[in-house]
Amino acid sequence: MGKIKVLKTEIRILQLNDEDYISLTDIARYKNPDRTDDLIRNWLRNRNTLEFLGIWEQLNNQDFNPVEFDGIRMQAGLNSFTLTPKQWIESTGAIGISSKAGRYGGTYAHKDIAFEFASWISVEFKLYMIKEFQRLKDQERKTLGWDIRRNLVKINYRIHTDAIQKHLIPSELSAAQISLMYASEADVLNVALFGKTAKMWREENPEKKGNIRDYADVSQLVCLSNLENLNAHFIEEGLEQKVRLQRLNAIAIQQMRILTSETRLRLEENKDE
Repeated sequence: MGKIKVLKTEIRILQLNDEDYISLTDIARYKNPDRTDDLIRNWLRNRNTLEFLGIWEQLNNQDFNPVEFDGIRMQAGLNSFTLTPKQWIESTGAIGISSKAGRYGGTYAHKDIAFEFASWISVEFKLYMIKEFQRLKDQERKTLGWDIRRNLVKINYRIHTDAIQKHLIPSELSAAQISLMYASEADVLNVALFGKTAKMWREENPEKKGNIRDYADVSQLVCLSNLENLNAHFIEEGLEQKVRLQRLNAIAIQQMRILTSETRLRLEENKDE
């Protein structure tokens, strides 16, 4: 569950069927914290609201019941007409609104519908909510991009360590010796790219958690991914570690020059825009 804060009001966000559903209950709390259910019901009984919900369901829900919807729409506007989220869902098979009980209970709606409800509550609140929601999505995309790049490095590291086991580790070595061999080969890449071993970095940064690669920037992670594949290839060719280190360092310098210059160029272009 995600959360955003809009004008000092905390708004919960759920993932349902790979879609973002925003709490209508929390949005209503901004207007009147003591009458959230009443506000949602009043919004639902509005003819314009029902027209919007009906069109949304027809566009996104193949199991939506248009016959039941027509019956509800005909009653809209009558003084005696009332409608709860649960009644709407059960009568029409709607998926745009979800009524939940329990710890994360309340009424949730697909973001398209939630923004419409927020506009009914307060245009100002809606605009701030859109801004905060977009900020959350941008942050999630950045995190996802980082995870993809990090996982790419891990996958290539498996290729790298498989090559080490096949070509550098004699079968008679003990488990402790094998572990040392892996550490040595990992540091070939660390020294080639960062100019120091993992141990040297830890001694220089005792207050930091993780390892030297956790603090690498995007350009360094891309370069590291390439170096892992190249080192595996060099191991296959039977090159000595000293030779491989020299080659990898030269390649790292060349690639980092290209990557950093491209990053600098993109920043200058964005600045011009």
